[in-house]
Amino acid sequence: MTDTIPEQVNGHAAPKVSLLKFAPEATPAVTTVVAPEKSPTRRRVRIDHLRRIVVEAREHNTYRVIIRHGSYLAGGTRILARRAWDSRTAARYERMMRIAEAGGNEELVREWEQRGHAYRQARQKRRMELLQLALSAPKAVLTGAVGGAGLLLLLGILLAWHSHDVHDILTPMTAVVEFVGWVAFIAAVIWDPLLAALPWLALASVWAVGRGQRTAPTWALPANSTQEGDVVPDEGAILRALGNLAIAPLNKAIKEGWQPRWVQPTTRSGNGWHTQIQLPLGVTVEMIAGKKPVLAHNLLRKPVEVWPTEPPKQPGVLDLWVADQGSLSGAVPPWPLLTEGVTDYFKGVPVAVSQRGEPIIGKLMAANYMVGGIMGSGKSSLVIALLLGAILDPLVIVEAYVMAYNTDYDPLKPRLKTLVKGDDDEDIEAALNALRHLRDEVTMRGKLLEELGDGATKVTRELALKDPRMRPKVVVFDECHELFMHKEYGKEAAELAIKVMKKARKTAITLIWVTVSPTADSLPRDVTRNTSHRVAFAVGDHVANDGLLGSGRHKAGITATTLIPGEDVGTAVTVGFTAKPFEVVRAHYVARDPDKGVDEVTPVVERAMGLYEGGGPDDGPTFEPVDPLADVAAVLGDTPRMLTQEVLHRLAERRPEAYREWGPVDLKRALEPFGAEPYKSGGKSTVARDRVCDAILERLAEDLEDEGGDDD
Repeated sequence: MTDTIPEQVNGHAAPKVSLLKFAPEATPAVTTVVAPEKSPTRRRVRIDHLRRIVVEAREHNTYRVIIRHGSYLAGGTRILARRAWDSRTAARYERMMRIAEAGGNEELVREWEQRGHAYRQARQKRRMELLQLALSAPKAVLTGAVGGAGLLLLLGILLAWHSHDVHDILTPMTAVVEFVGWVAFIAAVIWDPLLAALPWLALASVWAVGRGQRTAPTWALPANSTQEGDVVPDEGAILRALGNLAIAPLNKAIKEGWQPRWVQPTTRSGNGWHTQIQLPLGVTVEMIAGKKPVLAHNLLRKPVEVWPTEPPKQPGVLDLWVADQGSLSGAVPPWPLLTEGVTDYFKGVPVAVSQRGEPIIGKLMAANYMVGGIMGSGKSSLVIALLLGAILDPLVIVEAYVMAYNTDYDPLKPRLKTLVKGDDDEDIEAALNALRHLRDEVTMRGKLLEELGDGATKVTRELALKDPRMRPKVVVFDECHELFMHKEYGKEAAELAIKVMKKARKTAITLIWVTVSPTADSLPRDVTRNTSHRVAFAVGDHVANDGLLGSGRHKAGITATTLIPGEDVGTAVTVGFTAKPFEVVRAHYVARDPDKGVDEVTPVVERAMGLYEGGGPDDGPTFEPVDPLADVAAVLGDTPRMLTQEVLHRLAERRPEAYREWGPVDLKRALEPFGAEPYKSGGKSTVARDRVCDAILERLAEDLEDEGGDDD
């Protein structure tokens, strides 16, 4: 049944449309049809399926091998092409200039600009020489041919004259022609195989370069090579390590496009790597030092192998030194004086090596020591090396007061003036009496210096030889916390120790304090403040660390809390041994183990006894500590300026055992603390005599100033 729409609606003609009367059962179901490819669910399923295929393909060994070796070829080609481009153009210099400019290092920009200019000039000179060679080549070839033919003809005439056969005149020429023919024959034989092999040789070379540079994706690399055995902490590795320390201001700066300024690019430094980078606003070196374990982990190192500090004269700069992996696990070089040599108290003795492998000298004159660490950390190894070096000078008097029962000092007893052992009251009182005698002795020596006049301000070797009362003296107080914490003697001992230390430096008296309990109660603060050489072996917390090395050292990143007891035996963090803010050292170990039949100490003591009793000097030379500043001054002589390479060459000739392996970076590191480091002059690294002499005079002035302050 249908309804009809009226022909007119409101006076207008209406279209004739027939409508079905509404009937629910007759209404067809309305269905929305969506194309399969537009279905979100099906799209996700398809993407997951493709992803699964890719993952399975990656996990398949054949696919990984194809991708890996293909990437080696592509990456090797790219690397060799870039090397060729860099070698033929100035692209390398332009690239380094852009990097230096982005870092804000104007001096480095100028240096690379000068290098680029020198390269372009040399390239232009080579091109002109090649052009000249091409123009003169025909004449040279003709001259050579005529000269060679003449020489062969002359040789043939001599041969014919000797053999009386005119046919021998052409024999040399015939021999040369036959030789050329044989060469051509051999070349023809091997030419085709060589030509066929050249593409494969080139492909193998490209593959080897790509494999060496690991140009394949990480997932395609062999399972045993995806983790580096050792990582070089270059600029990229350092930035990645810093970016993963969870330091909010640093992360914000990196996210906002922070461009790091490398005060000193990463360079090889002894047994490790050294770099300096200016930190962004809001980021302090203390923040980095507080994350030292994480930083070490990010650089694949142990915490003791990573040292982030702030240079004294460069605020806001991170000075980072990263040791080679396992640099603390190898054997320490033998003590230099183990078999021969004598020492001079006034020049110091060898006691350790730094992490960089450099010798560490223990100063005796105008020095005193504070050595601490938990039991078994290696304190005795450094103290014994120091004492053995001291007794190899026949002028030195050594006393030892050990407020515990141990046998560390027993082998030295024949050469010791006094050896007291024990923690009873009478042993503690003996140590106190020693301090009383030292107080009187420094006063007496000061009066003697005043009586001598002639400008004498301190004890010298000449004075010690002239007057036995001025002989150098080294006094050890081991387990000194027992003395300072004694209820009856502790207060007086602290007062005496401070008085002696303030006056002893110019009177050739050296005090050595050794303790396993470096706390505010066991070590008087003024004793620590007046100690020139501080040594911290493995300690338990930051309180003990700062008690040995000084307040705030732990917060500044100079801490021995990262040393592992039982593992880093003989390794210590030190202050005062070098011009650097701190130094990580490994003490020389002079072995003595009766159970194993090893005794290296007794032969040294016997040599020392022979010297002390007048048995004559040792066969070896007198030990001379390395003094780069004095040695550089010596090789410069009267020359106002000298190229750095020439200075290094002369240093190696002067003392090859010390300077043979030195490079420009080593020389700069040695002279920089004194303000005498090399500088650029005419685009070349130069060392100035005036700077070195000024540094020496300044060092002498500082020594005199320190001595003048002892009486305060």
